[in-house]
Amino acid sequence: MYEKKPWLQFYGDVPQSLDYPRVTMYEALMQTAARYPQRLAFDFMDCTSTYEQFAKDIDTCSNALAALGLKKGDRITISMPTSPQGLICFYAANKLGAVSSMIHPLSTATEIAYYLNISKSRFALTLDTFYDKFREVKDTTPLETLILTGIFDSMASTEKAGTNGRHPDPMVRWWHSLMTANYAEALKAEMGTDELAAILYSGGTTGVPKGIMLSNYNFITEGMMVYEWWCKGVGGIDEQPVILAILPIFHGFGLGICCNAMFMGGGQCILVPQFTPEIVADLVVKKRPSFLTGVPTLYDALSTNPVFQGADLSCLKTTTCGADTLPRAVKERFEDVVRKQGGNVTLIEGYGLTEAVTGIMVTPIHAYREGSVGVPLPDMLAKVVRIGTMEEAAPGEEGELCVSGPAVMQGYLENPGETAEVLKKHADGRIWLHTGDIFSMDKDGYFYFRLRLKRMIKSSGMNVYPAQVEDILYQHPDVAAACVIGVPDERQVERVKAFVVLKDPKTAGPEKADALINFCRDRLIKWSCPREIEFRNSLPLTRVGKIAFNELEKEEIAKLKKDGKYIGNKQA
Repeated sequence: MYEKKPWLQFYGDVPQSLDYPRVTMYEALMQTAARYPQRLAFDFMDCTSTYEQFAKDIDTCSNALAALGLKKGDRITISMPTSPQGLICFYAANKLGAVSSMIHPLSTATEIAYYLNISKSRFALTLDTFYDKFREVKDTTPLETLILTGIFDSMASTEKAGTNGRHPDPMVRWWHSLMTANYAEALKAEMGTDELAAILYSGGTTGVPKGIMLSNYNFITEGMMVYEWWCKGVGGIDEQPVILAILPIFHGFGLGICCNAMFMGGGQCILVPQFTPEIVADLVVKKRPSFLTGVPTLYDALSTNPVFQGADLSCLKTTTCGADTLPRAVKERFEDVVRKQGGNVTLIEGYGLTEAVTGIMVTPIHAYREGSVGVPLPDMLAKVVRIGTMEEAAPGEEGELCVSGPAVMQGYLENPGETAEVLKKHADGRIWLHTGDIFSMDKDGYFYFRLRLKRMIKSSGMNVYPAQVEDILYQHPDVAAACVIGVPDERQVERVKAFVVLKDPKTAGPEKADALINFCRDRLIKWSCPREIEFRNSLPLTRVGKIAFNELEKEEIAKLKKDGKYIGNKQA
C-alpha cells in the first residue's frame, strides 16, 4: 500500500511495479537476443559480440558441458575474471539446470578447496594460470573435470588460445577445443524460475564466508529493476545503454548489476577483466560508456587521473556508487571533474547486499539527499525495526534494516540455522531479510545507513571477514592472540589492521610484522590481508573474556581524531 511506500512519490517515470517473466536466466537472455539480435551484448578488449552470437556461444558451451556430463542439479565452480568465458559458461550451465558457484580467480588453494567442498562442485572453469591451485586440491574435493582457458580464448584470433596438452592431466579440458568441437545439441533442462541458479559468497553473522543461494527469479527481477531504474530514472534513455563492467563477476555487484541487468534489458557491457584507474580512464575515453557504477575508491582514483581529467565526459548519463560509504569529498570532486569536461552527472549512492543479489536501493537522480542511500527499487519493500524485534521503528529512529521482495535469497547453503536467523516471517505474512545493518528512514521513505551489526570490514568495496583473518594469524606458531579491525581510511574506506600478542614479545618489530603479513598473503586474497600490524602485550577483554574488538576500534578512531585524520566512514 502507498502509505507503506512513501518513496513512490520520487519515482518519476519509473514504474511502481514490473511484470517479470517466469523463466530461467538462460530463457530470459534468449528473449533479449530475440528482441535485439544485432545489438552488441559485450565488448571485451575490442572484440565484440552481438546478442545473436552471444546466444549461439552459450548454446555451443552448453552442448560441450552436457557432453562432459554436466546435468541438472550439478554444481560448477566458475573462477574467472570479468570475461566472455565466465559469462558464457554461467548462462550455459543454467540452460542445463546446473548451479554456478562463483568465486574469485585469485583465491588460494585452501579457499578453493572450501568452495568446491561446500558447493559440491564436480566441474570448474578457471584460467590456465591457476591450474596448479586446483590440481593441489583435487584429491580432497569433489572436482572431476577442470576446464582451463586462456584470457584471450574468446577472441576471434586463435593465435593466443589455450593450448591442449600443456597440462597432461586427465581431468583437464580446454575451453578453445570444447567451443570448436561438434557435440550433440543439448536439450534445455526442465528448470523452474524459483529453482536455485547460482551461489555467491558473503559473510554471515559469525563473519565466516557463506554460500548465498540465489534463484533464477532473484537474478531476473533484480536485473530488470536496476535496468528500468537506470533507463527511466535518469529522464529516459532512448539509445542502447552502455556500461563499463568494472566489478568482478564473482561479486553480486559485478554479476547482478554490471552484467545480468544489462542483458535483461538489451544493454551493452564493456567487460573489464582487470581494474586500474589508468585502464578505466582509457576505456571511458575510447568506449564512451553511458553508465559507470563502482565503489568510492574507483571514483576517487578517476578524479585524480590525468587521462580522465582531460577526457570528453559528455557521454556519461548516470554514475552510481555502492558497496562502501561514499565520502562527500569524493562525490563532489568527481562531479566537479565531470562538469569541467562537458558532462553533468550526480554521483548517487545506493545500497545492496549479496543476500538480495546486490543493489536494491538507489537515490533518485533528481532528488538527492545528503547521507542517504536512496529508496527501494520497484517491488522491493524495506523497513527499519527495533533491534532484536520485528517491531517497526518510527521515522528517524535507528534500528535494523529489513527488506522483502523478489530479489531476496533462498537462504545460506548448508546452513538452515543461520538462514532462520536472517529470514523471518513477520506479522504481515511476508518473509523479511534481516540485514544486520543499522539504518534509519525519514518520513519520505529515504533510507540512511548508520553502521553494521555484523562484524565485517569493507575495504575498497570488498568484504573482509575479521574472524577469517584472525584464524590465519592464529595458525602462525609465534602468535598467542590476534584481533583484526577496520580502520577508517580516506582511500580504502576501511583499512585492515591486526593487533597481535606474540608468544615471545621480545621478537616484536618490523621484520616480524612483515613476516606475519606475508604469512597471511600466502593464505588469503590480497585485500583480506592486514596492511598494518601492531604488537601488544595484551588485548582488551569483555566481561565474559572475549577480545573486545570494539575497544580497539574506538582507540584507533580516537588516534585519528587527535591527528585530525578522522573521516568518519565507520560512523561509529
